[in-house]
Amino acid sequence: MTLEILISDLLNGTKHGFFTRRGGASSGIFAGLNCGLGSSDQREAVNINRTRAAAAMEAEPEALGRVNQVHSADVLTVTDAQQDNLQGGTRADAMVTNVPGVVLSILTADCQPVLFHDAEAKVVGAAHAGWRGTLDGVLEATLDAMEQMGAKRQNTRAVIGPSISQSAYEVGPEFFDNFMMQDPENARFFTNGQGDRYLFDLPSLGLHRLRSAGVEEAIWTGHCTYSDPDRFYSFRRATHKKEADYGRLISCIRL
Repeated sequence: MTLEILISDLLNGTKHGFFTRRGGASSGIFAGLNCGLGSSDQREAVNINRTRAAAAMEAEPEALGRVNQVHSADVLTVTDAQQDNLQGGTRADAMVTNVPGVVLSILTADCQPVLFHDAEAKVVGAAHAGWRGTLDGVLEATLDAMEQMGAKRQNTRAVIGPSISQSAYEVGPEFFDNFMMQDPENARFFTNGQGDRYLFDLPSLGLHRLRSAGVEEAIWTGHCTYSDPDRFYSFRRATHKKEADYGRLISCIRL
């Protein structure tokens, strides 16, 4: 099966893609393009998958930069294609670069993969934005790091890829309280669920934070990871099914 790669017209001028799970070498609960080196999948299969993703980005596997994602607001700035922290040695949740040929990659399985591009400044970024990272400012931090490389927020376009949608994201009152303590206006991202539960709209939060930070053009692709098991991995779905582990989707961008 060939790879399925979702692209956006908003990021014209870059080589980019939100990869689905289709077209990979993994099997079992990981069936498809599992690119998560931190999963319990067979390492050989994951490396094959990552090599296929790199080839789709017209790059060698070693050009596929990554970070050790920890749900933070920390950003890795890549200024040299040969720098030694491009293979997961840095604890961060976003990357930015102005170096042609360097592929920025983010892994997700319900959290938001967000790709950024300032075509005029020739700067790109990629962020892993779960609820914690988004609340703590990883999207704004990515824009700050891009500005340090000459980008401008008003010229930057951002696309949120496949993420868990509100209808599948049930949370408890303590989760809701975390958001209310930061800003009571965050109530707009919740609707009432069963009993004391809420349904949380992560992509709407991401879009709000991007636009409030000065990004004039930002969209979500509209794909829900939880509700489409044939195309996407989902941590929450795997948890509900009591599976031992789950695959990770890869999203990439390069100049």
